[in-house]
Amino acid sequence: MKFPKSYTYGLAVMMLTTGLLTACGANDSNSSNGGNGSTETAGNSADGTETVKLKVYAQHFDDDTSKPFDYAVEELKKVMPNVEIELDPAVMDGYQKLKTYAATGNMPDIYFTDWSTLQTFAKSKNVEVLDDYEVTNSFKANMTSGTESRLVAPDGHVYAFPDTGIEFQLLYYNKSIFEKVGIATPIKTVDELAAAATKLKEAGYVPMSIFAKEKWIPRAFYAGFVTREDSNGFGTLDDANVKELPQAFITAAEQVKKLQEAGLFDVNATNTNYDQASALFYQEKAAMFVNGQWEIYSSQEKLGDKVDWMYWPAKDEATYEASKLFINGAGSPQGYAVSPSSKNKEIAVQVASILAQKSAEYRYSQLGSPIVASKTDKPIAGSVPAMMDRLAKEVLPNAQAYAGALNNTKISTSLEDNTQSLLINNFTVEQFVSELNRVLKKEHP
Repeated sequence: MKFPKSYTYGLAVMMLTTGLLTACGANDSNSSNGGNGSTETAGNSADGTETVKLKVYAQHFDDDTSKPFDYAVEELKKVMPNVEIELDPAVMDGYQKLKTYAATGNMPDIYFTDWSTLQTFAKSKNVEVLDDYEVTNSFKANMTSGTESRLVAPDGHVYAFPDTGIEFQLLYYNKSIFEKVGIATPIKTVDELAAAATKLKEAGYVPMSIFAKEKWIPRAFYAGFVTREDSNGFGTLDDANVKELPQAFITAAEQVKKLQEAGLFDVNATNTNYDQASALFYQEKAAMFVNGQWEIYSSQEKLGDKVDWMYWPAKDEATYEASKLFINGAGSPQGYAVSPSSKNKEIAVQVASILAQKSAEYRYSQLGSPIVASKTDKPIAGSVPAMMDRLAKEVLPNAQAYAGALNNTKISTSLEDNTQSLLINNFTVEQFVSELNRVLKKEHP
């Protein structure tokens, strides 16, 4: 899609058009099979410099992930022509493959991962602490305002270079199907969403497609309802004084269960992966889909004007209006990290920074996304997808709060396990509350 350069993006992204990239640039790269000591030095580049091969484990699933990565690799060649990237495409498995690499001593030089995995790797010494590297200071100085929590962890350390800003989840829906079935929008309450699920199911559609085989997505779905009751979201559970599940979390669990019992999800939801779930939505067999704002590009490409996103519903209209701009997303650290065992660790740190910054550059200039971690002086190359434009003008400048990050890995794991179970017929809200209370009491004695 060609975008007119005259497009101006509004208040939400004005800050992104200022500042130049640091000299080392930025790249969104992916590498091949991880391996402890996997860095290779082989042969010479055209200018006679010794070639350094780095294995990078990173997301390369579709256009939304592969194009920023490929762009970053090409940009990397301009500033570090002696570096050769070997891509190991990440598997959508909650970083289990990466954790297996760590357990078997087979880490890639550079890898992309989330805060939960970084915490685990910090304890097992599988991630390089980046605090004292000069490139870290340069990266920090070039970050867009408000994204610092993506780089600096709650413990004060830097473990990875982020490419995106604070991301969040959206509820996507097919406007054409809604009109055909006779469902009015916007849906503001959980009762309205449950009624819509019943109508859609009776009309032969899967009401909402969700790839709940990956535990993070039912957790994210549940988080959307939590933020309607508590703007701090899961961050509330990090408080050592919280020894039992707060009412906001119980209410949200009751709402998710109500929707499950109303038939919102396919019966095989917890065995469904991303490819299967997205195919249902894009083939117009499912009326709704849940994923992060990054899904805007694929959904608009495949469904065009038929697709839009909706705000998370609440228990009543008053709560909906008061809380719809509480954002279901937290600024926890993530991004391109470096293995301490890399044979060319110093070079790998520089490359990781470049991959992150150049990925951000692509996302902003080519995709029109304002949700990036690094500033760039490159203009947006064309028109922005309608749903992203709506986010930039309607949501980002007016956001009232972003959910807090949950840093306790055991509580986070329990949430993932039990929110996934909420989508199963025989699992009750009482069981959910009991399991979470057990973990909270153990973690907050």
